[in-house]
Amino acid sequence: MAAPTPLRLAWATDVHLNFLSREDLAAFCSTLAATASDAVLFTGDIAEATSLRPLLEAVARAIERPLYFVLGNHDFYRGSIAAVRTMAAELSATSPWLRWLPSIPHVELGPDTALVGHDGWADARLGDYERSPVMLNDYVLIQDLASLDRRRRREALHRLGDEAAAYLRRVLPQALERYRRVIVATHVPPFKEACWHEGQISNDDWLPHFTCKATGEVLREAALRHPERRLEVLCGHTHGAGVAEILPNLVVRTGGAEYGEPAVQGVIATA
Repeated sequence: MAAPTPLRLAWATDVHLNFLSREDLAAFCSTLAATASDAVLFTGDIAEATSLRPLLEAVARAIERPLYFVLGNHDFYRGSIAAVRTMAAELSATSPWLRWLPSIPHVELGPDTALVGHDGWADARLGDYERSPVMLNDYVLIQDLASLDRRRRREALHRLGDEAAAYLRRVLPQALERYRRVIVATHVPPFKEACWHEGQISNDDWLPHFTCKATGEVLREAALRHPERRLEVLCGHTHGAGVAEILPNLVVRTGGAEYGEPAVQGVIATA
Protein backbone atom coordinates (compact mmCIF):
# COMPACT_ATOMS: atom_id res chain seq x y z
CA MET A 1 0.00 0.00 0.00
CA ALA A 2 1.34 3.43 -0.93
CA ALA A 3 2.22 5.83 1.88
CA PRO A 4 -0.27 8.70 2.38
CA THR A 5 0.59 11.90 0.54
CA PRO A 6 1.67 14.62 3.00
CA LEU A 7 -0.86 17.44 3.32
CA ARG A 8 -0.04 21.12 3.33
CA LEU A 9 -1.96 22.91 6.08
CA ALA A 10 -2.88 26.61 5.86
CA TRP A 11 -3.18 28.04 9.37
CA ALA A 12 -5.22 31.04 10.49
CA THR A 13 -6.26 32.15 13.95
CA ASP A 14 -8.56 34.71 15.56
CA VAL A 15 -10.19 35.45 12.23
CA HIS A 16 -13.36 36.91 13.85
CA LEU A 17 -15.40 36.43 10.70
CA ASN A 18 -18.46 38.09 12.24
CA PHE A 19 -16.62 41.42 11.95
CA LEU A 20 -16.43 41.11 8.16
CA SER A 21 -18.73 42.41 5.48
CA ARG A 22 -19.97 39.92 2.90
CA GLU A 23 -17.38 41.24 0.46
CA ASP A 24 -14.54 40.98 2.97
CA LEU A 25 -15.56 37.43 3.87
CA ALA A 26 -15.52 36.47 0.20
CA ALA A 27 -12.07 38.03 -0.17
CA PHE A 28 -10.72 36.09 2.79
CA CYS A 29 -12.18 32.85 1.44
CA SER A 30 -10.50 33.58 -1.89
CA THR A 31 -7.20 34.08 -0.07
CA LEU A 32 -7.60 30.73 1.69
CA ALA A 33 -8.55 28.98 -1.53
CA ALA A 34 -5.52 30.44 -3.30
CA THR A 35 -3.01 29.13 -0.76
CA ALA A 36 -0.90 26.16 -1.79
CA SER A 37 -2.63 24.00 0.79
CA ASP A 38 -4.64 20.81 0.95
CA ALA A 39 -6.46 21.68 4.18
CA VAL A 40 -7.07 24.64 6.49
CA LEU A 41 -6.76 25.00 10.27
CA PHE A 42 -8.49 27.63 12.42
CA THR A 43 -7.26 27.90 16.02
CA GLY A 44 -10.29 29.57 17.53
CA ASP A 45 -12.15 32.87 17.71
CA ILE A 46 -13.86 32.18 14.41
CA ALA A 47 -17.08 34.08 15.12
CA GLU A 48 -19.68 34.17 17.93
CA ALA A 49 -22.19 31.55 19.02
CA THR A 50 -25.04 32.88 16.89
CA SER A 51 -22.98 33.20 13.69
CA LEU A 52 -20.41 30.42 14.06
CA ARG A 53 -22.17 27.68 12.11
CA PRO A 54 -23.24 29.69 9.04
CA LEU A 55 -19.84 31.34 8.76
CA LEU A 56 -17.95 28.05 9.03
CA GLU A 57 -20.26 26.54 6.41
CA ALA A 58 -19.74 29.53 4.13
CA VAL A 59 -15.95 29.18 4.32
CA ALA A 60 -16.12 25.43 3.73
CA ARG A 61 -18.31 25.90 0.64
CA ALA A 62 -15.91 28.50 -0.73
CA ILE A 63 -12.64 26.62 -0.24
CA GLU A 64 -13.88 23.04 -0.79
CA ARG A 65 -11.19 21.37 1.27
CA PRO A 66 -10.98 20.02 4.82
CA LEU A 67 -11.29 22.74 7.46
CA TYR A 68 -10.12 21.62 10.90
CA PHE A 69 -10.89 23.88 13.82
CA VAL A 70 -10.87 24.39 17.56
CA LEU A 71 -13.02 26.95 19.33
CA GLY A 72 -11.95 30.13 21.09
CA ASN A 73 -13.57 32.15 23.84
CA HIS A 74 -15.33 34.49 21.37
CA ASP A 75 -17.01 31.51 19.73
CA PHE A 76 -19.09 31.08 22.90
CA TYR A 77 -20.18 34.73 23.15
CA ARG A 78 -23.98 35.07 23.45
CA GLY A 79 -24.27 31.34 24.03
CA SER A 80 -23.33 28.53 26.37
CA ILE A 81 -20.25 26.32 26.24
CA ALA A 82 -22.26 23.09 26.05
CA ALA A 83 -24.57 24.33 23.28
CA VAL A 84 -21.75 25.59 21.08
CA ARG A 85 -19.72 22.44 21.51
CA THR A 86 -22.75 20.29 20.72
CA MET A 87 -23.27 22.26 17.53
CA ALA A 88 -19.58 21.89 16.59
CA ALA A 89 -19.73 18.13 17.13
CA GLU A 90 -22.89 17.82 15.03
CA LEU A 91 -21.36 19.93 12.29
CA SER A 92 -18.24 17.78 12.35
CA ALA A 93 -20.34 14.64 12.00
CA THR A 94 -22.45 15.87 9.10
CA SER A 95 -20.32 18.25 7.02
CA PRO A 96 -18.15 16.87 4.21
CA TRP A 97 -15.42 19.43 5.04
CA LEU A 98 -15.68 20.70 8.61
CA ARG A 99 -14.01 18.88 11.50
CA TRP A 100 -13.95 20.06 15.13
CA LEU A 101 -10.72 18.53 16.40
CA PRO A 102 -11.94 17.46 19.88
CA SER A 103 -14.47 15.22 18.14
CA ILE A 104 -11.74 13.06 16.54
CA PRO A 105 -8.65 11.49 18.17
CA HIS A 106 -6.17 12.69 15.54
CA VAL A 107 -5.80 13.58 11.87
CA GLU A 108 -3.04 12.01 9.81
CA LEU A 109 -1.39 14.75 7.77
CA GLY A 110 1.38 12.55 6.41
CA PRO A 111 3.24 9.33 7.18
CA ASP A 112 5.16 10.99 10.04
CA THR A 113 2.82 13.82 11.09
CA ALA A 114 -0.48 13.99 12.96
CA LEU A 115 -2.76 16.83 14.05
CA VAL A 116 -4.61 16.84 17.38
CA GLY A 117 -6.42 19.65 19.07
CA HIS A 118 -8.64 21.02 21.81
CA ASP A 119 -10.20 24.43 22.38
CA GLY A 120 -8.33 24.98 25.63
CA TRP A 121 -9.24 27.75 28.05
CA ALA A 122 -7.38 30.35 30.09
CA ASP A 123 -7.29 28.68 33.51
CA ALA A 124 -6.27 31.54 35.86
CA ARG A 125 -3.25 29.64 37.15
CA LEU A 126 -0.42 31.80 35.79
CA GLY A 127 0.07 35.41 36.80
CA ASP A 128 -1.90 36.94 39.67
CA TYR A 129 -5.60 36.25 39.24
CA GLU A 130 -6.58 37.61 42.65
CA ARG A 131 -5.11 41.06 42.01
CA SER A 132 -5.76 41.26 38.28
CA PRO A 133 -8.01 44.20 37.30
CA VAL A 134 -8.74 42.60 33.90
CA MET A 135 -12.41 41.95 33.17
CA LEU A 136 -12.88 40.15 29.87
CA ASN A 137 -16.09 40.16 27.88
CA ASP A 138 -16.00 36.39 28.43
CA TYR A 139 -17.23 36.99 31.96
CA VAL A 140 -20.26 38.91 30.71
CA LEU A 141 -21.15 37.33 27.35
CA ILE A 142 -20.66 33.59 27.99
CA GLN A 143 -23.64 32.17 29.87
CA ASP A 144 -21.58 29.78 31.98
CA LEU A 145 -19.39 32.57 33.37
CA ALA A 146 -21.71 35.57 33.43
CA SER A 147 -23.30 35.00 36.84
CA LEU A 148 -20.16 33.99 38.74
CA ASP A 149 -18.30 35.97 41.36
CA ARG A 150 -14.48 36.07 41.25
CA ARG A 151 -13.98 32.92 43.34
CA ARG A 152 -16.50 30.80 41.48
CA ARG A 153 -15.21 32.10 38.15
CA ARG A 154 -11.71 30.97 39.04
CA GLU A 155 -13.04 27.52 39.93
CA ALA A 156 -14.85 27.35 36.59
CA LEU A 157 -11.71 28.42 34.71
CA HIS A 158 -9.73 25.73 36.53
CA ARG A 159 -12.28 23.11 35.46
CA LEU A 160 -12.18 24.24 31.84
CA GLY A 161 -8.38 24.19 31.77
CA ASP A 162 -8.34 20.76 33.40
CA GLU A 163 -10.81 19.49 30.79
CA ALA A 164 -8.49 20.53 27.97
CA ALA A 165 -5.51 18.98 29.72
CA ALA A 166 -7.36 15.70 30.30
CA TYR A 167 -8.26 15.46 26.63
CA LEU A 168 -4.67 15.97 25.50
CA ARG A 169 -3.39 13.56 28.15
CA ARG A 170 -5.67 10.96 26.61
CA VAL A 171 -4.93 11.48 22.90
CA LEU A 172 -1.30 12.61 22.82
CA PRO A 173 0.28 9.27 23.85
CA GLN A 174 -1.49 7.47 21.00
CA ALA A 175 -0.34 10.03 18.45
CA LEU A 176 3.23 10.15 19.77
CA GLU A 177 3.55 6.38 19.69
CA ARG A 178 2.76 6.38 15.97
CA TYR A 179 4.01 9.69 14.57
CA ARG A 180 7.39 11.40 14.72
CA ARG A 181 5.81 14.87 14.64
CA VAL A 182 2.56 15.93 16.28
CA ILE A 183 0.97 19.33 15.66
CA VAL A 184 -1.24 20.45 18.55
CA ALA A 185 -3.92 23.04 17.81
CA THR A 186 -5.38 25.02 20.70
CA HIS A 187 -6.69 28.51 21.19
CA VAL A 188 -5.01 29.63 24.41
CA PRO A 189 -1.21 29.78 24.80
CA PRO A 190 -0.15 26.96 27.13
CA PHE A 191 2.94 28.71 28.50
CA LYS A 192 3.81 32.18 29.75
CA GLU A 193 6.65 32.29 27.19
CA ALA A 194 4.08 31.96 24.37
CA CYS A 195 1.72 34.65 25.65
CA TRP A 196 2.82 37.37 23.25
CA HIS A 197 1.21 40.77 22.84
CA GLU A 198 2.75 43.62 20.87
CA GLY A 199 6.12 41.90 20.93
CA GLN A 200 6.20 41.40 24.70
CA ILE A 201 5.23 38.62 27.10
CA SER A 202 2.03 39.44 28.98
CA ASN A 203 2.35 40.52 32.61
CA ASP A 204 0.75 39.06 35.75
CA ASP A 205 -2.47 41.02 35.22
CA TRP A 206 -3.12 39.43 31.83
CA LEU A 207 -1.56 35.98 32.17
CA PRO A 208 -4.46 34.48 34.19
CA HIS A 209 -6.83 35.29 31.33
CA PHE A 210 -4.54 34.41 28.42
CA THR A 211 -2.71 31.17 29.33
CA CYS A 212 -3.66 27.59 30.15
CA LYS A 213 -1.13 26.21 32.60
CA ALA A 214 -2.86 22.81 32.80
CA THR A 215 -2.42 22.25 29.07
CA GLY A 216 1.20 23.36 29.24
CA GLU A 217 1.97 20.81 31.92
CA VAL A 218 0.58 17.99 29.78
CA LEU A 219 2.56 19.13 26.74
CA ARG A 220 5.80 19.43 28.68
CA GLU A 221 5.26 16.01 30.23
CA ALA A 222 4.61 14.44 26.82
CA ALA A 223 7.67 16.06 25.24
CA LEU A 224 9.93 14.89 28.05
CA ARG A 225 8.55 11.36 27.86
CA HIS A 226 9.13 11.24 24.08
CA PRO A 227 12.42 13.07 23.42
CA GLU A 228 12.67 11.45 19.98
CA ARG A 229 9.35 13.03 18.92
CA ARG A 230 8.56 16.66 18.11
CA LEU A 231 5.56 18.62 19.40
CA GLU A 232 4.56 21.82 17.60
CA VAL A 233 1.79 23.87 19.17
CA LEU A 234 -0.28 26.38 17.18
CA CYS A 235 -2.38 28.84 19.18
CA GLY A 236 -3.75 32.37 19.18
CA HIS A 237 -5.96 34.33 21.61
CA THR A 238 -3.51 37.16 22.35
CA HIS A 239 -3.47 38.64 18.82
CA GLY A 240 0.32 38.85 19.19
CA ALA A 241 2.68 36.77 17.07
CA GLY A 242 5.68 34.99 18.53
CA VAL A 243 7.57 31.72 18.80
CA ALA A 244 8.61 30.09 22.07
CA GLU A 245 10.93 27.08 22.28
CA ILE A 246 9.95 25.45 25.54
CA LEU A 247 12.10 22.34 25.07
CA PRO A 248 14.30 21.16 22.21
CA ASN A 249 11.34 19.10 20.96
CA LEU A 250 8.51 21.42 22.05
CA VAL A 251 7.84 24.71 20.27
CA VAL A 252 4.82 27.01 20.46
CA ARG A 253 3.79 29.36 17.65
CA THR A 254 1.31 32.06 18.64
CA GLY A 255 -0.48 33.67 15.72
CA GLY A 256 -0.99 37.40 15.30
CA ALA A 257 -4.35 38.93 14.43
CA GLU A 258 -6.21 42.17 13.80
CA TYR A 259 -9.98 42.57 14.05
CA GLY A 260 -11.48 42.91 10.60
CA GLU A 261 -8.28 41.77 8.85
CA PRO A 262 -8.07 37.95 9.00
CA ALA A 263 -4.80 36.58 7.69
CA VAL A 264 -3.15 33.27 6.91
CA GLN A 265 -0.29 32.72 9.34
CA GLY A 266 1.44 30.39 6.94
CA VAL A 267 1.26 27.07 5.14
CA ILE A 268 2.73 24.19 7.11
CA ALA A 269 4.41 21.41 5.18
CA THR A 270 3.98 17.98 6.73
CA ALA A 271 6.43 15.95 4.66
